[in-house]
Amino acid sequence: MEGDWLAPLMFVGALILIFTGYPVALALGGTALVFAFVGVEMGMFDWHLLLAMPDRTFGIMSNFVLLAVPFFIFMGTMLEKSRLAEDLLTTVGQVFGPVRGGLAFAVVFVGALLAAATGVVGASVVAMGLISLPVMLRYGYDKELSVGVITASGTLGQIIPPSVVLIVLADQMGISVGDLFMGALVPGIALAGLYALYAGGVAFFQPHKAPALPAETLDIERRELVKRVFFVLLPPLFLILLVLGSIFSGLATPTEAGALGALGAIGLAAANRRLSWKALKETMDNTTKLTAMVLFLLIGSTAFALVFRGLNGDLWIEDLLTNLPGGVIGLLIVANLAVFILGFFIDFFEIAFIVIPLLVPAASLLGVDLVWFGVMLGMNLQMSFLTPPFGFALFYLRGVAPPEIKTSEIYRGAIPFIVIQAIGLLLIILWPELVTWSL
Repeated sequence: MEGDWLAPLMFVGALILIFTGYPVALALGGTALVFAFVGVEMGMFDWHLLLAMPDRTFGIMSNFVLLAVPFFIFMGTMLEKSRLAEDLLTTVGQVFGPVRGGLAFAVVFVGALLAAATGVVGASVVAMGLISLPVMLRYGYDKELSVGVITASGTLGQIIPPSVVLIVLADQMGISVGDLFMGALVPGIALAGLYALYAGGVAFFQPHKAPALPAETLDIERRELVKRVFFVLLPPLFLILLVLGSIFSGLATPTEAGALGALGAIGLAAANRRLSWKALKETMDNTTKLTAMVLFLLIGSTAFALVFRGLNGDLWIEDLLTNLPGGVIGLLIVANLAVFILGFFIDFFEIAFIVIPLLVPAASLLGVDLVWFGVMLGMNLQMSFLTPPFGFALFYLRGVAPPEIKTSEIYRGAIPFIVIQAIGLLLIILWPELVTWSL
């Protein structure tokens, strides 16, 4: 039909604008307005469809599920700004220090905890890069192993609940946040275990790359260390378990649990005499900026989706994806490749708002379990954070790494962990029960 090319051209035009570095929310909204005008002139679009935008925008702003995003961001940022995350790294490092590869184990362990507390990759990578990397280098750890384990552990915030990524994915896919959290729990913990297993293997076969800390550096008595673990490690761990437990048990929605987590983080900072106006102001600033970015992206993507559907773009995408060779397998290959490649260039929020709504209808028509599909995409997004040359986690670490760390070393250090993440993705595909065990 005449004008059938308009929807594909709109999709390509939006991607071109995004890849040129233009703000994504404005690229999506601007593309929507331009193609709405073109569609009206060609008789392919009705201006009256845009009257739905105010209602959709109000629906976004009053979305109770998305309200969980600022709460979890606040919770994690407060733990970082009050230096409680720093205490965690120091204490766990002293616990594992006497063991070969102990500092790497500590980074993986704390990375998993920070993932459960922050849900934001940048905060975890920066915190561990500033605190752990100098210590690992000082005591003779291999540079590539050090930067690799830090960037990989920092990206666990993508997949371990209560991940902000999973909240956004659940909203865009129209599924329960609690179900997606429960489904991602085992794969997330298993991935952290694979990281630790790799670090242990390096320490065993190449001990010079991950030596134990000298006894004289552990200048803290065992009795004092036990007290420190009790007071430093257990309270944040209890808070995380309380937040996740309330969601999994059905006692609270993710939004209510997020509010509890934010309040609990303030309480922990106050109990440790770290609650200052400076820390509170920086936490609120960061939370506001990231939340505003998410909402602007969502409004821009809503305008794009409205015009795209008005031009029958949803039917084009649905027909394209459901008629791929191989059926479900073809869809999985295309979906994973698209998300992986786009992850080189654009942020996970942008992928969630642009690509996921296009993939979900086809997945539903082909009978794919959406909770499993969401966890699989979350694991894939995690890989894109580490992939050179555009992996965001690599940029975060490059910004805080000391000058003696070369960019090429950061790239090489990430490669073994990309392979591990690919193994994790393959395990999810081969054994869906890792995700669907609770459903």
